[in-house]
Amino acid sequence: MKLSFHGADRTVTGSCHMVECAGRRILIDCGLYQGGGEIEEENARPFGFDPAAVDIVLLTHAHLDHCGRLPLLVKRGFRGEIVATAATAELARLVMVDAAGLQEEDSRFRAKRFGNRPDRAVAPLYSVIDALNTAGRFGQAAEYGKPIELAPGLTATFLDAGHILGSVCVFLEARQDGRTSSVLFSGDLGKTVDTLLTGPARPPHADAVVVETTYGDRDHRPLEPSVAEFYDAVTAAFRRGGNVVVPTFALERAQEILYLIGRGIETGRLPPSAQVYVDSPMAISATEVMERNPQGLQPAIAAAIRGGRDPFHFAGVHFTRDRGDSQKLNDIRSGAVILAGSGMCTGGRVRHHLMRNLPRAESSIVFVGFAAVGTLARAIVDGAAEVGIFGERVPVRARIHTINGFSAHADRHDLLAWLAQIAAPRTFLVHGEPGTMGSFASLLHGSKVEMPELHRSYEL
Repeated sequence: MKLSFHGADRTVTGSCHMVECAGRRILIDCGLYQGGGEIEEENARPFGFDPAAVDIVLLTHAHLDHCGRLPLLVKRGFRGEIVATAATAELARLVMVDAAGLQEEDSRFRAKRFGNRPDRAVAPLYSVIDALNTAGRFGQAAEYGKPIELAPGLTATFLDAGHILGSVCVFLEARQDGRTSSVLFSGDLGKTVDTLLTGPARPPHADAVVVETTYGDRDHRPLEPSVAEFYDAVTAAFRRGGNVVVPTFALERAQEILYLIGRGIETGRLPPSAQVYVDSPMAISATEVMERNPQGLQPAIAAAIRGGRDPFHFAGVHFTRDRGDSQKLNDIRSGAVILAGSGMCTGGRVRHHLMRNLPRAESSIVFVGFAAVGTLARAIVDGAAEVGIFGERVPVRARIHTINGFSAHADRHDLLAWLAQIAAPRTFLVHGEPGTMGSFASLLHGSKVEMPELHRSYEL
């Protein structure tokens, strides 16, 4: 069994790992790099392997940094099957088509603004047609805990990762000549305690484990104080006569914040006059997918949806798919909570709302997710006095809040507890910044720890 690493190696984006075993080449995820221009340039470079030689892709979940280069993989020659849960397949289609649309839009914008200047032209990595063609490569939906035969003696089992709807850990097990070898890929792990989802399933023992380390150097703040801080930030901005802009990831985070806002209004923690705008077509569609797949949610929430008491629809909430409706939000001066993507402010409608509200001392910007180095979100979180948006310098006068308790990722305590159940002789750390990975590695004992570099291979 050979394991090679082609993304999210000493960084938190671009997840892509390969297993070669039993005559098969199996790709685990194929994600997009997100961050500054230098980081994103990695997307157009060679994968480090021949896409046409890949037999099958096992997709852990539908976040862009795990599925966002699949259309490029297909464009460059992949003709195999993509295996995922039903919810992941449905969400990944949304994410890939949205990403393609944004790339095409950005390319047209640059062409209009800069004409034929080759130094400013950026061609899309792939088109909407490429994304739709890729969606057609998803095969029969995988089920939690049900082994899938990839080749004689080689099986893959998907386990609930508890990260977002449909997310999985992938357990590969090979049996040959009376011997068994196994490797477990964490994908992105969720928290043990979560607002919407159940926690990760108990993992099996494995000979090797590939684990994400996004928050491997810290523990999250407990959820309830984080919710209270969010409510306080909203009410304070309303008292100042401003709005609240929440850059949100369209999958899970937008739904969690929307659910908590509804609960806050219902319990009196937020004013009943609050107007809430979900200004993200993808987040709206993802909410609909969640409503169609309540089996992945906390039992009480699933029961409410099945009983016609949808917690994502309440008085004062508005879903703005149309671009014209989104532009009308610029006229609202106070009393609005605007949930818009992207979470790292690298694209989407949130940048328009930041241009309007960052210069206003009355308003608040509330970050409720991870901000990678090189992103606009990270610059704001790190205290920039002004930032660049659409080629303009925008002063930062709004109140900036960073609330870490909402993360959909496992923290240091959760990761250590998960790894202790596996007791793997070899541990590969991925999906983390170098300092974080080094800190986490120092806590691991009894296992040979590796922090792979890009395109590094290992024999298991």
